Amino acid sequence: MNRLLTTLFALCLSATLSAQSTFERANALYDHYERWNIVPTTGMVVPMADGKHYTRLTGERIEQIAYADNTSTELYRAGKGVSDYTVAPNGSILVSYGAHPIYRHSFWVDRLVCVVEGEAVEVSPEIPEKRDALLSPDGKKVLFSSRNDLYVFDLNEKKTLRLTEDGAWNQIINGTTDWVYEEEFGFTKGFAFSPDSQKVAFLRFDESEVPLFEMMRFDGTLYNQAYTFKYPKAGDKNSVVTLWVYDLMTGTKSRIDTGAEEDQYLPNVGWTPAGELFFYRVDRRQRLFEVVVDRPDEQRVIYSESSPRYVERPIGEVVRFIDRDRFIVREETTTGWWHLYLHSIEKGRLKPLTSGEWEVVSVLHADKGGVWYTSTEQGSTRRDLYRINLKGTGKIRLTQGEGWHAILPSADMSYFIDSYSSATQPTQITLREGNKGELVRTLSQGESPAYEASASGKVPTREFFSFRTERGDELNAWVVKPLDFDSTRRYPVLLTQYSGPGSQEVTDRWRPDWTEALALEGYIVACVDARGTGFRGEAFKKQTYGDLGRREVEDQLSFARFWGAQPYVNKDRIGIYGWSYGGFMSLSCALKGHGLFKIAISVAPVTSWRYYDSVYTETYNGLPQEFPAGYDENSPLNFEEKLSPRTRLLLIHGSGDDNVHVQNTMEMARRLNRDGANYEMMIYPDQNHSMMPDDRRNVRVKMLDYTLRNL
Repeated sequence: MNRLLTTLFALCLSATLSAQSTFERANALYDHYERWNIVPTTGMVVPMADGKHYTRLTGERIEQIAYADNTSTELYRAGKGVSDYTVAPNGSILVSYGAHPIYRHSFWVDRLVCVVEGEAVEVSPEIPEKRDALLSPDGKKVLFSSRNDLYVFDLNEKKTLRLTEDGAWNQIINGTTDWVYEEEFGFTKGFAFSPDSQKVAFLRFDESEVPLFEMMRFDGTLYNQAYTFKYPKAGDKNSVVTLWVYDLMTGTKSRIDTGAEEDQYLPNVGWTPAGELFFYRVDRRQRLFEVVVDRPDEQRVIYSESSPRYVERPIGEVVRFIDRDRFIVREETTTGWWHLYLHSIEKGRLKPLTSGEWEVVSVLHADKGGVWYTSTEQGSTRRDLYRINLKGTGKIRLTQGEGWHAILPSADMSYFIDSYSSATQPTQITLREGNKGELVRTLSQGESPAYEASASGKVPTREFFSFRTERGDELNAWVVKPLDFDSTRRYPVLLTQYSGPGSQEVTDRWRPDWTEALALEGYIVACVDARGTGFRGEAFKKQTYGDLGRREVEDQLSFARFWGAQPYVNKDRIGIYGWSYGGFMSLSCALKGHGLFKIAISVAPVTSWRYYDSVYTETYNGLPQEFPAGYDENSPLNFEEKLSPRTRLLLIHGSGDDNVHVQNTMEMARRLNRDGANYEMMIYPDQNHSMMPDDRRNVRVKMLDYTLRNL
């Protein structure tokens, strides 16, 4: 008996030491990944309105730097704890201190300080939890929100005016947006000053009828507490959103007519250069998008776009005004590709400015001299900056180097800062002239460890190729092989993917992921953008409408079978990983792969689209009341019995995930438990969808360790 106990103890000790060794290897691998992934920066950069300067936060100083000659002037000694700052056209600087995150984009701050002609003025120190502060165009007022109400602080009189008084948590929100607008339309400031700084337009959210979601918080306390917030799931009630204007001269407030339909979206509000109020309007099914100008005697729909499936969620830059009459629209439904069109408020569409089987990705600037935009003209996996005139001629490419260019323009586009990288070129940052793209100077190159690692050849690089499925669909893909790759050996393969509608993972830029560190341990890592992903035209993207998770899963399974057929791959050692939509996909592939995968890692997965928010889910899957099959036929919850005994499944979720709720993983675990499935689960207490604030590194080391031990 003693001998048996001794033997068992020795075996347990051996296993423990082995696990420690593997975890240490995973830690070392993640250190390599972080070393590769450091990107050089130029600080917190904000262009100034004069077009000749930009500002930069350096240490505790906010500096003004001339684009032309790099001369620097200190504007303000900001001190420590700066979370954000903006600069008004008149030179006033609004500085935020001490950010406290709320959701993905939102946060409140400890202090707001505005610097006016060198004098630092504390903004409304008596009001707590200020957020979404905005300087007026004349730089004399600060508009901000606190606890769901709006306030204006007069910098000259140093007085605070309260614009609304009915704000209440989980009831009424004035000015800032509710959870689903913030997450899916990507903005939190639901308000705007008029050009003369005399009026404030703002959205009011009545979320009293939106279902309440409860999320348990632990936070190391003796008694855990529930955090409750309004979260509209697919098919449920949304906030009733109305539009209001407050006249600061008269102190009056008026409601703007946004149409008879209450169950709609108002995802943007602003003012035209002529000082007229405009707003975006989108129907609940997101098939009709309109831009409406509000005039004293009438309302005019100046732009309308419709689709039998959906109009992609419109964000602010979809319409960009040039002058008092003309504006640019970025639109995909006319030709099936995102392109630019010149419109008139009075006359409607004037002409297309771009065309072809490629896509305009973003509009950076537009004036009478032309339009500056980024596009996929050099290939769907790349980004470049172009300029074209308002006749649709004279197009010029302004960026150099094949790969990915992220652009920060000056206010008038006389200059732009170009962050350029490719799959083999770590990020370098240059300043360039805005009309021809000529180099002014290099701002950052070769300072980061990524350059050292790349130059020494220690970073495995992506090889791009076109993958054709058994059904004949041609998809973009990349592969990373071990540095000492030998075609006579047989390697394990880990597939990494996201696969969500309109997304893109196969890109020619410097963005190593933790998975690629596995190449140092003798793994092949590969990725494919399935049907339904973006930047290959409307038809390619929208073919998954109303059926999320079928075609994308078919494509990932095809990709796995492709690798299993390669002579240098061990077909019994193929795995798949994904996060969020990618987690939904890796879980679905594990359940439908019939043992094709040895491991599947699913982080923060949606397990039923009935659990996810209204705006996103209904865009791509329709209303559940109208398309129930799209919600149920591909739900992992309905396939738990299909998990093969040879597939090792790891589910990971943060309990504080306000986006994809941990409910998804808990319900999946319930089904797997009921079926007697063998799987592992890792819960990160109080961590959000990105495993923040504490466990961003921990979860990646965990996944590396899991892969090293099981694949």
